[in-house]
Amino acid sequence: MELRVVDAVKTLKSARRVGSQEWRAYWHERPLDDNSVFYESFAGNGVLCNPEAVFRALVDDPEFAHLTHVWSLSPQMWTSGIRAEFAQHPRVRFVRYKSPQYYRALSTSRYLFNNATFPPEFIKRDGQVYVNTWHGTPFKTMGYDEPGGGPNARNVIRNFLSADYLLAANRFMAERMYEEAYRLTNIHPGRIITEGSPRVDRQFLDEAGRDRVRGRLTAAGVALGDDQKVVLYAPTWRGESFQQPANDVVLLAKRVRELKRQLPSEQQVLLRVHQQVYTFALEHPELSDILVPNEIPSNEVLGITDVLVTDYSSIFFDFLATGRPIVFFAPDMSAYDGYRGLYLDTKHLPGPLVRTAGQLARVLVADGSGAEDDPAVSHRDAYDAARERFASREDGRACERIIDVVLRGSTRDHDVRPVRSDGRTRVLMYLGGMRSNGITTSALNLLNNIDHDRYDVSVFYQYSGSDEIRANEARIHPRVRVLPRIGAMLWSLRTEGQRTKALQGGERVREESLDQAERMFAHEWRRCFGLAEFDHIVDFSGYAAFWALLLRQGAAQSHSIWLHNDLKADQMREVDGRRPHEANLGSVFNAYAGYDHLVSVSSALMEINRANLAEAAPAEKHTFARNTIDAGYISRMAYGERNEAGEEPTAATVPAGDLSFAVRTLADVHGLDPLEAAVERHRTVSEVIPPADGVRTFVTVGRLSPEKNHERLIRAFALVHQDNPATRLVIIGGGPLEGYLVEVVRDLGLSDAVTIAGQRSNPHVVLSKADVFVLSSDYEGQPMVILEARVLGLPVVATKFDSVGGALPEGVGLVVERDEVALAEGMRAALLGEVPNPAFDAAAYNAEATEDFYRVLGSAPVSREA
Repeated sequence: MELRVVDAVKTLKSARRVGSQEWRAYWHERPLDDNSVFYESFAGNGVLCNPEAVFRALVDDPEFAHLTHVWSLSPQMWTSGIRAEFAQHPRVRFVRYKSPQYYRALSTSRYLFNNATFPPEFIKRDGQVYVNTWHGTPFKTMGYDEPGGGPNARNVIRNFLSADYLLAANRFMAERMYEEAYRLTNIHPGRIITEGSPRVDRQFLDEAGRDRVRGRLTAAGVALGDDQKVVLYAPTWRGESFQQPANDVVLLAKRVRELKRQLPSEQQVLLRVHQQVYTFALEHPELSDILVPNEIPSNEVLGITDVLVTDYSSIFFDFLATGRPIVFFAPDMSAYDGYRGLYLDTKHLPGPLVRTAGQLARVLVADGSGAEDDPAVSHRDAYDAARERFASREDGRACERIIDVVLRGSTRDHDVRPVRSDGRTRVLMYLGGMRSNGITTSALNLLNNIDHDRYDVSVFYQYSGSDEIRANEARIHPRVRVLPRIGAMLWSLRTEGQRTKALQGGERVREESLDQAERMFAHEWRRCFGLAEFDHIVDFSGYAAFWALLLRQGAAQSHSIWLHNDLKADQMREVDGRRPHEANLGSVFNAYAGYDHLVSVSSALMEINRANLAEAAPAEKHTFARNTIDAGYISRMAYGERNEAGEEPTAATVPAGDLSFAVRTLADVHGLDPLEAAVERHRTVSEVIPPADGVRTFVTVGRLSPEKNHERLIRAFALVHQDNPATRLVIIGGGPLEGYLVEVVRDLGLSDAVTIAGQRSNPHVVLSKADVFVLSSDYEGQPMVILEARVLGLPVVATKFDSVGGALPEGVGLVVERDEVALAEGMRAALLGEVPNPAFDAAAYNAEATEDFYRVLGSAPVSREA
């Protein structure tokens, strides 16, 4: 019975997902309503911020009486007073966030206003005008500047790239936040409007307006006397991410109560929490007399505020327009700045910085006194400078100027400009699955070798919380723009068959019309990249039809797809009697029609793919670019950090027998990360390749799959071991043949001499402890592991697969026939020192390989106006 209930729940959830997809797909194809304006603020958390200011200006303007207005509200805000306020208005309606009606309005409204982000499902349509107003000038670091960088800001960046207009209150916001922190420079064709913040207009209250706001507060239960001065405490959110803020409401309430006890009765302290924390605050009834309701606009409250107290919130930039004092109350300043980072030097803040409630109370009591600690005295110059820099456009008419630009199309006398370009050539690369494999390693190496002063590189991959993928993500060059894909493709049951044919139909569907599938992938391109523009688009993986079809949808001067192996052989490769890649790679081959360059990873491999894929693409499309290598990373992984003499640093002397003190001392001397890396290296060595006097070790690294032919290597090693028992073989890698290979080792009686070590996060330390590297493959692309072995100085013995010359040129290593006897002879020759092993100049090799990449793209950078 319980199982049937679980199945029923799963079926219901699946039906809901399908229903949501069908709604989205249906309305995405319907005509736009040119007279509809759609608004959203903080994922439906109220009628708030800049979108509210624009909405109220438009709804009251007779010139725009033809417009209808649709607001998104979350379920929590559905019963708020805003719906009652406009219940009888014929041109205003509300939809529940992510309901079918929501997707209808989002997909068919001509004008879209949002102060944060639309959800990952959102696709901006041709003809829609998307204005992202954002919600303030940043004080704390944003985008790629903050911990987690681009991956944590993935939907924000996606929304910015979809926006036609980005609103900026000042030049600092336009340049430092949009163009630099979110790295919109070069790739965003939209425009930035730097004309102040519409929401700040609402701070300019006359006496009647001040009375109205105070009346709304008291009507909502806030304790505020007619003659009391308002001290507004407005801290920002805390936590690991914007989507998962910490619940620190109890702490905030304690601070407010402590502060109130130290202030005179004529000062009342009110609490305005960040939008992301508001639902937590509502759970504490004891806050009801000081908590500013979410539905009362912050800027109206700022209009009646006499002193603002904040920490790292951007609200102080808005308040500068009032000319009234600001106090920064930040008990955790050192920790917060160290973790999150701030854009402004705290020495130049437009108000005093205090750490305790007592210090804050003394400053608030001094306000208006003219004494030395009165903020108007102590920080007059800093305040005036900040007001000029950040609030010079805040004159109460910003909303009028925004409407002039967006709805009237008038830019005359307004600060409207394109997002900046610095002239670098723009490259988008799909990196593949970001698992720890040869393709990922090759991609990361290439990103480290590209000239980033010449090329503006963006990378694309499927976002994942996997530790393995996040670790590889952290190795991406810091100047590279990461654009992780989130969300899912727009599809419907009507079109799913076409998509399946495109992805799994293989070569047999080459002549069929797949126009519907192509449209689906065009929508997905727009969903992922918005309006972004690139000069060159690269599928660096080349192994999945989904990504190959998606990437060719973007307009660019060239589209290139990498071929890391003999792909026809890969297509026909059997595992357990099946060909797992036959259909998928067949569909990849179909996608070659949309690519300009098919890029093999060596000249020898290019000839193989040119011949084997002649039916899929003309010969002239084929070219090659060798993979680069990161010799520094390989050496660090193998040996750890080295001093100038090439030795691992030693720790200070520690008392014998005191392990805990020894560990602390090592951590103090070298840092925790190097210590952890050293421990991991030593653990790997002890588990996989422990020291053994007089024993010579052969090692190989590679996926345990048929084309690697590890069985041939094991049988060849058996012949060598029979003659020379002081030998051992270490095989690093995981894959479908692991169980079978363990049985082969056992059947040959080699369990004490052969170690199948599985996948290892650091194979380089094992290579550094071995004597000979061996590769027994039937076919390869450009085996990076051979280059890694050469960096570490190992002699190499490899079988004679067709592209072996790409990694072992003339005079390097030993190439033998593909049989176990010949391989055994080669391994014996290595033991005798008869395998050529000249020093490998990784820097010279990388320079040549990087030029290969430039040659594929066309080496001259694209000229555009900066």
